[in-house]
Amino acid sequence: MLGKQSVQFTCKPYIISSASIVGSKEAQGPMGKLFDKAGYDDMFGAQNWEDAESSLQKEALEIALGKAKLVKDDLQMVFAGDLLGQSIASSFGLAGYQVPHVGLYGACSTCGLSLAMGGMAVASAFAQKVACITSSHFASAEKEFRFPLAYGNQRPKSATWTVTGSGAFILSAQPGEQVCAVMEGVTIGKIVDYGIKDSMNMGACMAPAAADTIRQNLEDFGRAPKDYDKIITGDLGMVGQKLLFDLLAEMQIDITKQHMDCGIEIFESEKQHTDAGGSGCGCSAVVLSAYILKKLQEGVWKRVLFVPTGALLSKTSFNEGQTIPGIAHGVVLEHYECA
Repeated sequence: MLGKQSVQFTCKPYIISSASIVGSKEAQGPMGKLFDKAGYDDMFGAQNWEDAESSLQKEALEIALGKAKLVKDDLQMVFAGDLLGQSIASSFGLAGYQVPHVGLYGACSTCGLSLAMGGMAVASAFAQKVACITSSHFASAEKEFRFPLAYGNQRPKSATWTVTGSGAFILSAQPGEQVCAVMEGVTIGKIVDYGIKDSMNMGACMAPAAADTIRQNLEDFGRAPKDYDKIITGDLGMVGQKLLFDLLAEMQIDITKQHMDCGIEIFESEKQHTDAGGSGCGCSAVVLSAYILKKLQEGVWKRVLFVPTGALLSKTSFNEGQTIPGIAHGVVLEHYECA
């Protein structure tokens, strides 16, 4: 343990492969050519939106295993989650692999949560190789949390667009033939609730949690923002980014030079009509796989703090008038220098 909320690994896990698969809208965005695969029919050959999301996870894991030249029997555990009730995208999508399954729910922070849990399992020698997977789908999320698509409701400018996509990552105790990045440590976030009840403003709900985790990471690791090439949040969007800067400024922390938000980067907001940006479990996962890990692997960035953010609401809690708490988990990723 390091400080109040962090774990620094003495045996650092290696991310030896990753995969990203996205939908048609994401393929048309600024990162469209970087993803491993894009579906131009967002049903992905399935009969409904939920099955479509399950197929995303299944295929993402298949691609990641192929890149690492592994088969499913090489995995000791899979850490997976999504936005749907009882995490059905993960359980139905991955059931056929018959790998010991750890189901997780961290809302849109699930990519960070799965990497944190998988990293701790590998670093502590409870497993040699694990997979970390998450996904989201625009249509299944709208159906789960907001309105049926046929309703055609208008969206406020503060709303974010749920990314259709899945990211899968293979963590290993040994480097193998290639290494995308190494995990130095993690900062497990706390639930932070500022009393916000607007489900169409996820950035405002999650920014306080992001600020809290970033502050705690810097304190626990004894670092300043300049010690990271990038501090990357998951899906705050443009509204949440401004709030994050304001909250950290109150703590005398300035990350404006280092900050990047996956939700801002994945879409061309005005051209693609995505309002405040992208969101969903798949948002930070596919950007991590397609863009961030490549920068680390090439040595363009030496160390980044990856902080996916999540809004912990359900249909039940929202309809009963509850607030929307947020959470954010930090993962410290570093460039791998070959011996």
